[in-house]
Amino acid sequence: MTLNKFNLPDVGEGLTEAEIVSWKVKPGDAVAINDVLCEIETAKSLVELPSPFAGTVTELLVPEGVTIDVGTAIISVSDAVSGDPTPADVPAPATPVQPLYGMLPAHDADTSGGAPAGGPLVGSGPKADAVKRRPRKAAPAAAVSRNSPEVEPVQPHTLAEVSAQQQETAPGQAAVVDTRPTLGGTITGLVNRVLAKPPVRKIARDLGIDLADVVATGSRGEVTREDLVSYQAQRDAELDNADGFWGRAGKPQDQRIEKIPVKGVRKATARAMVESAFAAPHVSIFVDVDASRTMEFVKRLKASRDFEGIKVSPLLILAKAVIWAAARNPSVNATWVDNADGTDTAEIHVKHYMNLGIAAATPRGLMVPNIKDAQDLSLKELAVALNNLATTARAGKTQPAEMQGGTLTITNIGALGIDTGTPIINPGEVAIVAFGTIKQKPWVLDGEVIPRWITTLGGSFDHRVVDGDLSARFMADVAAILEEPALLLD
Repeated sequence: MTLNKFNLPDVGEGLTEAEIVSWKVKPGDAVAINDVLCEIETAKSLVELPSPFAGTVTELLVPEGVTIDVGTAIISVSDAVSGDPTPADVPAPATPVQPLYGMLPAHDADTSGGAPAGGPLVGSGPKADAVKRRPRKAAPAAAVSRNSPEVEPVQPHTLAEVSAQQQETAPGQAAVVDTRPTLGGTITGLVNRVLAKPPVRKIARDLGIDLADVVATGSRGEVTREDLVSYQAQRDAELDNADGFWGRAGKPQDQRIEKIPVKGVRKATARAMVESAFAAPHVSIFVDVDASRTMEFVKRLKASRDFEGIKVSPLLILAKAVIWAAARNPSVNATWVDNADGTDTAEIHVKHYMNLGIAAATPRGLMVPNIKDAQDLSLKELAVALNNLATTARAGKTQPAEMQGGTLTITNIGALGIDTGTPIINPGEVAIVAFGTIKQKPWVLDGEVIPRWITTLGGSFDHRVVDGDLSARFMADVAAILEEPALLLD
């Protein structure tokens, strides 16, 4: 009998350690090559680790929750049929195929009435940053939206980070600013875009669950009854925890402090944000935008056969606008590179490609996966890419390679009903755009005060590369597309 030990491989580029989050096998289990052994968390993401051996598991060498160095033996397998135990030959885990019907991360959710962007997106439970409340026993169709049965989420605006939602309202209707299902009830428009059988839909309605928030495990990407049970169990557990959050009265305060280790994605993100904030001199500017025509355009896309089954929100138009504006102002799509010899000389590397990052907040920390070569994608292809990015992030399956090489980032803070903000630039980039909520406001048009769909864009820039004039021109170009999407046809 041959006994092989599998060492923890470097599943990213130069990663030095990882935490064993959960084992998927136990001693005595038979495994085949590429069967998932465990789930690990690196400084960049959660990754499923496949087996390089076929045989029987004899021992788990590292317990769950322990962080170890790359190269450490984690499991032993007997009677290996093939494969070399060296980490170099371990195949990199493939990114799981995601259904097209996934909902954009809360940060990427529509915000004016839609919510495409920022919100917690991991696991089968509710969004981590969503306010929780007791589930309702029934959610009649008529009560799905607060102000209008026709309301549909339209725009996500926060760092994915692939999570919350906004709803789009037709002109003349009251604006719906409620962005998350737990705050505003189930959103019929989104539910209808998720694959699920009628009995499952009924259960979801009765429990007040938005199917778009549930991680689907069905063979065709559909939400199953078991998925709902898992989601509800987690939601109930979180609600129960909320009731007892403050602890027992009279207990000394020093005994009511919860200590949370900072590790993995959160640790790496914290280090990167501090480094960016103090290394790059940030300058921020803001602009109010009349996005009424963007809202109309989004509604037409949703009704189009070409976009059937694809989540469409104002975030899609903003993404196109950022790509268009970057081509007109190339220095925003660049990197500041210090000289390796330690001297004060440096270079600016302007990228002639766009790896568009979408920030996504997850319970494990902020992630910024990016869409490679976004400049080459059609509007439909970009919509599909945003859907897949969000679905993967919500399921906690974003791979390290998907977060490397970003050139410019969008954070969808509007998904949480926030007007604007001053985001920190993603390390290695020189610009980031914050997409605020879209809501109806009084607006002066041709000398008359009328209700229009208004949003506020916020941009932060590395002042070493992007000066005030360039940042203003870039933001003005982005705003121009939101005000008149037809400019994209030029």
